[in-house]
Amino acid sequence: SYTTDTKSREENKKTLENLYSLSVDITKIRRLKEWVLLQDVAYVKEIAGILQEMGADETTVANIIERCPEAILHTPAEINSQRALWQLVCQNEKQLIKLIEQFPESFFTTEYQQNQKANILFFQELGLKNNIITRFLTSAPNIFYNPVEKNKNVIETLQRNYLNLGGSEANMKIWILKLLSQNPFILLNTSTAIQENLEFLQKNDFTDQEVLQLLSKLKGFIFQLNSATMQKSMLFSKNIFKCSDQELKQLVLKCPALLYYSVPVLEERLEGLLKEGISIAQIRETPMVLELTTQIVQYRIKKLSALGYDIKSGNLESLNGTKKDFEVTYGKIQSKKERPIFNPVAPLHIED
Repeated sequence: SYTTDTKSREENKKTLENLYSLSVDITKIRRLKEWVLLQDVAYVKEIAGILQEMGADETTVANIIERCPEAILHTPAEINSQRALWQLVCQNEKQLIKLIEQFPESFFTTEYQQNQKANILFFQELGLKNNIITRFLTSAPNIFYNPVEKNKNVIETLQRNYLNLGGSEANMKIWILKLLSQNPFILLNTSTAIQENLEFLQKNDFTDQEVLQLLSKLKGFIFQLNSATMQKSMLFSKNIFKCSDQELKQLVLKCPALLYYSVPVLEERLEGLLKEGISIAQIRETPMVLELTTQIVQYRIKKLSALGYDIKSGNLESLNGTKKDFEVTYGKIQSKKERPIFNPVAPLHIED
């Protein structure tokens, strides 16, 4: 409810004085959100006082206000409620102030306090650890803005489908918690969208076991897709790799990215690989290479080429994996290249 009409308004002198006294860089605020300085009421000293009470020093307070100027427009009561709320999952105030400094916008969004509280308690009940919930509060705050019933509904839909697909009651809790901690944004989907995506896979002849496998491999990203984009991506892969429906299914199970990435993304990555002299047959053999961006592929090929490793004649396994995986592969190839052909200190067996 703050006005953003800046034409005829003047900056609030009292606000400016209070900010100066805290060594806040006002030019930063003017550049970022000048409208904050035009409001008739601001709680600069009070908010600074609450942050200091939690253990923030002068530099930290200034840093928080510069990054999130609207913090000073909240009433002390709102901020104290938010503080109590986040303390439900923070070990202590030292951890809390560190989080506020890193993610001020998440902390100073106070409009959904009732929903936030209900969702925190629901996640704790579900068995999510507090450190995971604090990660959600900072990196995916909008999942807490949903009414708790909506989040419960999505979780129940996932649980029901997991059991219907043949998942066991004993493993269900672990599966749900893992899925959520990998991708909390699945909670922003509707139960209907989740249902439709699962039905799409079943209509495309994926068995229940394979659908479960895909859900785990895709870390819940499948729920952020829709059947139309999945259909287009599968059709594109089928044409490129010239394969039957059954072969396509095996490729998707091997590399779910074929389902997840849109056609323009797959096209660009494929083009990048072909430019490097890699054949369609090689890509079909190791489709996981399409999970990597063109820049990463180019960088890895360059590094391997410097060791004399010809990617065009070998398989593409050496390109795959995370940064860490690639470094391990690269290290092995490097040490193999540096190792002498024979061991100069080994005794020679010469017949008499």
